[in-house]
Amino acid sequence: MGYYVLNGGLLMFEVGDKIVYPNHGAGTIVGIEEKEVLGETKKYYIMKLPIGEMKVMIPLDNVEDIGIREIIDSERVEDVIKVLEQEKSEMSQNWNRRYRSNTEKIKTGDIFEVAEVVRNLTLRDMEKGLSTGEKKMLSNCRQILISELVLAKDESEEEVQEQLDELFADRDVEEE
Repeated sequence: MGYYVLNGGLLMFEVGDKIVYPNHGAGTIVGIEEKEVLGETKKYYIMKLPIGEMKVMIPLDNVEDIGIREIIDSERVEDVIKVLEQEKSEMSQNWNRRYRSNTEKIKTGDIFEVAEVVRNLTLRDMEKGLSTGEKKMLSNCRQILISELVLAKDESEEEVQEQLDELFADRDVEEE
C-alpha cells in the first residue's frame, strides 16, 4: 500500500491499489479526482469494480468512516475457503432478525463475515429455500465475496464463481 501527499493531505491509498468498499465489493483505484458536489469541492478515489465494470467514487475524507481496506493477500484466501467449508452457524428462525444480523455482518466489510453470510444463506437455500429478500442478499453478498477473491487470486470472475459453486455442490445438507 502506498502513501503520498496530495495538496497537503495524507492519502491512504494510491492509484493501482486494490481495496474493498463495504457493501460494494473490491476494486482497483484507477484515479483520484476533485469534484464539486453541492458547492463543496472534495477529492475522490475512483474505484473500478472487476465485476460489471462499474466505477465508484469514494470521498477521501470518509475513507476511515466507510471502512475502506486493502484486499486480503493470497495466503488469506485459504482461510476464506475454510469458512465457506464449515457447517452453517446458528441463525435465528425469525426472518427479520436473521436478515438484520446478516446485514450487519456485510456492513463490516470483513471478508470472513461476508463468507459466513454466503455460506449460511447458501446452505439454508439448499435446505429449505430463501425468501426473495434473502435471495437478493445472497446474490449481492456472493458478488462482494467474488470481487475480492478475483483480485486476491488474480483469476477471472467465472473461475472464482465456478470454484464457489463447486464448494457447495457436494455438500450434504440436513433439514432443520
